[in-house]
Amino acid sequence: MLKIVMPDLSEKEVNFEEICNGKKTILYFYPKDNTPGCTKEAIDFTNLKNEFEKLWYQIVGVSKDSVESHKKFIQKHNLKIPLISDPDLELHNKFGTYGEKKSYGRVTMWTIRSTFILDENCNILKEYRNVKATGHAERVLKELNNG
Repeated sequence: MLKIVMPDLSEKEVNFEEICNGKKTILYFYPKDNTPGCTKEAIDFTNLKNEFEKLWYQIVGVSKDSVESHKKFIQKHNLKIPLISDPDLELHNKFGTYGEKKSYGRVTMWTIRSTFILDENCNILKEYRNVKATGHAERVLKELNNG
């Protein structure tokens, strides 16, 4: 079971199918709470939440971080989107968002920053892989508006 932390800091266990819960969903994977790029991306999705909701999309973030880390991240940055804690990489593996990253000549395993547009039944409609955090939320919104 996955744990989801809501913007009000409540939490519950969910399975994959419950994430969509009959709603179109933007499911985005990010490497780590409170890092510069991940913070920027979460704030951008929060700031555009109302615009996505006008298109009938909910936004859900996913990382390996713990529930406690997510709660601190939400509170510190006043995030208005739910975050899923996936320490066992259940969703990461399902979506192929965990893999090798080369940095300074070393290879490590890391979350590959990715976003998936899902229909009401959690079927993938579109995917974005290896995205840059800055401007990503705006690009997704613009594409959905034009689609």
